[in-house]
This record gives sequence, structure tokens and C-alpha cells, in this order.
Amino acid sequence: MPGTEQQLPTIDFSMLILSLSQTALVHLGEAPDPEAPEGAAHQRNLPLARQTIDMLGMLQEKTKGNLTGSEETLIDQILYDLRMRFVEVSKAASGEKK
Repeated sequence: MPGTEQQLPTIDFSMLILSLSQTALVHLGEAPDPEAPEGAAHQRNLPLARQTIDMLGMLQEKTKGNLTGSEETLIDQILYDLRMRFVEVSKAASGEKK
């Protein structure tokens, strides 16, 4: 319907990184899945979390030298945080299996 279009955020590198970061958090079970029913338990999918984190790492490598200072800081901080969370969640998951 004309006139009912939702205003979408500007698409830029930071938005891409934040979107992938949110996806990784959902797969780590640390953020709600926006497609899950309200109140549903957070679901973990460590292989998908790892794949998303690896994609961010690939973007970091492929864009090296082409980012602004703030973009470089953003991807560095997000990757560090996600990698640490992945290790913690993986350890917790290993302990649950025993």
C-alpha cells in the first residue's frame, strides 16, 4: 500500500557487521530469535554460530586497509566478543553432555 512503507535504516558496513553479529548471538542462544514465538526458549546452534563468526572474520581479512577507524574498531571488538562467547558456550555445552 502506498504511504505505509516502513523507514529502513541506512545500509552501510557497520549495519552489515551488526546484523551478522546479532545472527551469531541468536545461534549462540544469547539473543532471542526474532522468528520464534514470543517467550520461546533461546535455541543454540553452535555450527551456525561458528559459521557466522567465521564469515565476520573473512570480512575482516578481505576489508583490511579499506575500513575507517571506527569500522575497524567495530569489527575487531565484535569478533573478539563473539569468539569469547563461543568458547564459553561451547565449554558449557560440553559440560552439559557429560
